[in-house]
Amino acid sequence: MQRQKPGLPALLAEIRACRACESELPLGPRPVLQAGRAARVLIVGQAPGARVHESGVPWSDKSGERLRSWMGIGEDLFYDASRIALVPMGFCYPGKGPSGDLPPRRECAELWLDRVLAELPEVELTLLVGSYAQQRFLAGERKPTLTQTVQAWRDYGEHRLPLPHPSPRNVGWFKHHPWFERDVVPVLRARVAAVLDGKGN
Repeated sequence: MQRQKPGLPALLAEIRACRACESELPLGPRPVLQAGRAARVLIVGQAPGARVHESGVPWSDKSGERLRSWMGIGEDLFYDASRIALVPMGFCYPGKGPSGDLPPRRECAELWLDRVLAELPEVELTLLVGSYAQQRFLAGERKPTLTQTVQAWRDYGEHRLPLPHPSPRNVGWFKHHPWFERDVVPVLRARVAAVLDGKGN
């Protein structure tokens, strides 16, 4: 007998109970994501940091504050799962590395990502935050570096927008690339507003 498709609520419960990487995670498993079937904006990030692991709320840190500022929205809208899906490449905090957090563990994308994406049929705009999301969603269209990829944002159409990670660790990048706030952020805000107002393509 073929197993029935569980639907998004059951899938999210299954993900939040996942223990696939338990022995590799310094703070233990705590998958953090947000999704609703009616969501029109999908934000694909890297992996939760220690603060997000502690709170269990995606983007509840300085990176999230900057991301919401870029998007021109507040927390009420950002955390409305019926409008915005927050799905990182890795759902659990991976631990510290020599120069920041470790990369997202590959098991999450392998086990869960396609299943989650299949439950988000209304997404009109996907924000690809950081190089890991860009590697997965842009594949061969991606440029050799994150900076070049973000600079080439026009190449990816109306429905995908590559962004740098909004981490405080990237303040130097923002200072050295003022074109991002000048040219890309206004486009990001306009696209987010249009999609959430029901005026997207």
